[in-house]
Amino acid sequence: MEQLLHYCWKHKIWPIEGLHTTDGRMVEVIDAGLHNHNSGPDFFNAKIQIGGTLWVGNVEIHDKSSDWYLHGHERDAHYNNVVLHVVGIADREVQTQAGDFVPQMELKVPAAVCDNYEELLRTDSYPPCYRIIPELTRLTIHSWMAALQTERLEQKTIAIEQRVKQADGSWEDAYFQTLARNYGFGINGDAFEEWARHIPLQAVGKHRDNLFQIEAIFLGQAGLLELSTIPERYQQEALNEGYFSKLRNEYQYLAHKFSLTPMDATLWRFLRLRPQNFPHIRLSQLANLYFNRRAGLSVLLNCKDMPSLAEMLHTQVTPYWETHYTFGSESLRNAKSISPFSINLLIINTCVPMLFAYGRHAMKEELCDRAFDILEQLKAEQNHIIRMWRECGLEVKTAGDSQALIQLKREYCDKRECLRCRIGYEYLKRNNSK
Repeated sequence: MEQLLHYCWKHKIWPIEGLHTTDGRMVEVIDAGLHNHNSGPDFFNAKIQIGGTLWVGNVEIHDKSSDWYLHGHERDAHYNNVVLHVVGIADREVQTQAGDFVPQMELKVPAAVCDNYEELLRTDSYPPCYRIIPELTRLTIHSWMAALQTERLEQKTIAIEQRVKQADGSWEDAYFQTLARNYGFGINGDAFEEWARHIPLQAVGKHRDNLFQIEAIFLGQAGLLELSTIPERYQQEALNEGYFSKLRNEYQYLAHKFSLTPMDATLWRFLRLRPQNFPHIRLSQLANLYFNRRAGLSVLLNCKDMPSLAEMLHTQVTPYWETHYTFGSESLRNAKSISPFSINLLIINTCVPMLFAYGRHAMKEELCDRAFDILEQLKAEQNHIIRMWRECGLEVKTAGDSQALIQLKREYCDKRECLRCRIGYEYLKRNNSK
């Protein structure tokens, strides 16, 4: 209930009969204050008129007045400047550490808000607020989508900054790890990021003119040049073909030269994985990308538009992988090049966040603006999340829209953070009679 009291106070959802303190003085809220999510009073710098006198200070909110003492506020000087104690039930008077009695006001959460909130929490239909979406104004939707889009980029920026920190300040390494992670296309994302941490770019750079050696290091560091990683029924064929043995021998030489240690190959996942997403295929494509000098941060920063980004990310497998998905298992001829669909996902999940994050770091606003421009130029992603929102009545045109709605689902709907959501706000304040 205390969460709903916070919500009603923040959004000024008052009973129609007006507000009064427990001793009968009229209360007028001029400014509800700034919501504090850290220690200390719940709202800072509120402006409240009590009985004709204007007070500027903090507001504390509890289910019951006695919670003031339960939380030890009477011993904490941070609460000396509380000018109003908002409670669901006033069951006793409260005093500050300085000995002052704090004015108190009972705030009744409207029944409709309680009902709507309970409905949001118990509804299995997804999203639980779907009924109100067709009623929302375009301004409400647009402003919330814009905020969610920025929030998602800021969240990805935190992940990139963490990679920079782990890479001893190297943005080049952090970009390579981010690119690699997104080559996992979801299911192998963690494994690809772990793999990228096992790639010493300075050492590999000494052999970047030799595609065979690059592929040997990439597959070797992935742990995929051990015979035990090949299904037993394909092992003999892999040895007979010769390519596996050549790569393994080359990797053993380079591993000794650079003191390389491969990652744990059991981290790779193959179950229910489409063949074109097998690690062997994606690693071969990455090797080609690196060999052609299109996997560096400077190349990304020089791309000014969508065509240049697509050209930068275009890559293909080496000849062996045109007819194989794994060692020893020959298949029908595979697609040589990475698909346009995959390139678009790499732009959305790698290029855009990296431009935004590096723009923030280097204080280059044009890079941040470019990130947003690219999202607006790309068509929306197609997945179950986006299909669901479309069925609820939301218009989803651009990648900016789809990224915003993915953020909405994962960070608000899935976590039942309805009280922080603008759509949830509109739902809670609606009249149940509609």
